[in-house]
Amino acid sequence: MTARTAIIVGAGPNGLSAAITLARAGYAVEVREGTTTIGGGARSAQLTLPGFVHDVCSAVHPLAVASPFFRTLPLAEHGLEWIEPATPLAHPLDDGPPVMLERSIASTAEGLDRDARSYRGLIEPFVARWGDLFSDVLAPLGIPHHPVLLTRFGLPAIRSAAALARSTFAGSRARALFAGLAAHSMMPLTAPGTAAFGLVLAIAGHAVGWPIPRGGSQRIADALAATLRSLGGMIVTDAPVRSLTELHTADATLLDVTPRQLRRIAGDRLPNAYRRALERFRYGPGVFKVDWALSQPVPWRNPECARAGTVHLGGTLDDVMAAEDAAWTGAIPERPFVLVAQPSLFDATRAPAGRHTLWGYCHVPNGATVDMTSRIEAQIERFAPGFRDVILERHVMAPADMQARNRNLVGGDIGGGANTLGQIFFGPSVRRVPYATPIDGLYLCSSSTPPRGGVHGMCGYHAARAVLHER
Repeated sequence: MTARTAIIVGAGPNGLSAAITLARAGYAVEVREGTTTIGGGARSAQLTLPGFVHDVCSAVHPLAVASPFFRTLPLAEHGLEWIEPATPLAHPLDDGPPVMLERSIASTAEGLDRDARSYRGLIEPFVARWGDLFSDVLAPLGIPHHPVLLTRFGLPAIRSAAALARSTFAGSRARALFAGLAAHSMMPLTAPGTAAFGLVLAIAGHAVGWPIPRGGSQRIADALAATLRSLGGMIVTDAPVRSLTELHTADATLLDVTPRQLRRIAGDRLPNAYRRALERFRYGPGVFKVDWALSQPVPWRNPECARAGTVHLGGTLDDVMAAEDAAWTGAIPERPFVLVAQPSLFDATRAPAGRHTLWGYCHVPNGATVDMTSRIEAQIERFAPGFRDVILERHVMAPADMQARNRNLVGGDIGGGANTLGQIFFGPSVRRVPYATPIDGLYLCSSSTPPRGGVHGMCGYHAARAVLHER
């Protein structure tokens, strides 16, 4: 018998995950990638000076380690090695020591003063069953495997981050920590469902840490690609797809693209109603990103920040809320919420001996053209006086630059679309199978589909499972 065939367009983590899932099921799989380098949002490059390795988009990967699909793959056999910083996250404040998200729930709670008991009560039950919880959270809407657990999680998760923080915590430290976690949603912290982002990232921090791949995020993509090739799959690079007519006939075609690219590639073959749904799809804020080559580590005012792989720079709950509201409403935040990763403190392969790399970005309105470099560096200086003095070189990417490197980052949106509740649950259109398009055999497998953004491969995995169920 002739094997069923599948073509996957896009060699990001979701495209590769879809390809692996189908190859495991006996499909003959071909992946087409439009650029010279696979990886999509999981790529690394020497962006500043020779010998300095920077992550082009994603850098820190709690959901990759927690991913129910990735955990079934022999990625370590294909060169992927995780490094776990001593502390997942630091959130410095203007007054007092930084808030630290430690692997230990007890140690984290100790730093939250009068909110220690509230924090443990909110987080501890889910950390104890994180594997069961994530198998349902990182899945499309449907009948959960653990309905009681998911319902217990959903009650606080469906709320806005601001409401949950204010009703659960009395002090500024716990509120600031949760605000920074929830700001990964790239939504106003008053929006319903933003609490889920804070909860998931806190739970992951205690359950699996916030690890980084040795050698850079490219190692994740390379290990996925090696896994696919070991199953007989093929990857073709420098092979952009502008239209479905360019592809040979296959039993299933899966597109690791966002709705804008889907409209272009499928063209007039899409029914009008579905095309209009794609046109209504909303993209979220963009990012303005800076990578630095440093002569020494960041001179944090409080050295505790050097124990953390990730540092959130934004101050109080109100400060973070103001910055995220501005990015959502089209304003430029004067004091942006800045997400910083300092991988070379834990991974010596990232920079020459004695030197260091730093990765950071802030949220800006989609497609914004304002240069945020000085504002970002001012926020770092706020908590690390003298930071500018240790900069050897910087590389800047505005939203347009992010999109030029990866067409899926529309207007600099790294999440595949705005994280509204409707788009989180249903993707671009309300359909029985959120990955299936009206064109027979054509599926969407990108982070624009449930369970949405993050390097976890679950969008691709579930899209491929839909193919296997339907065909």
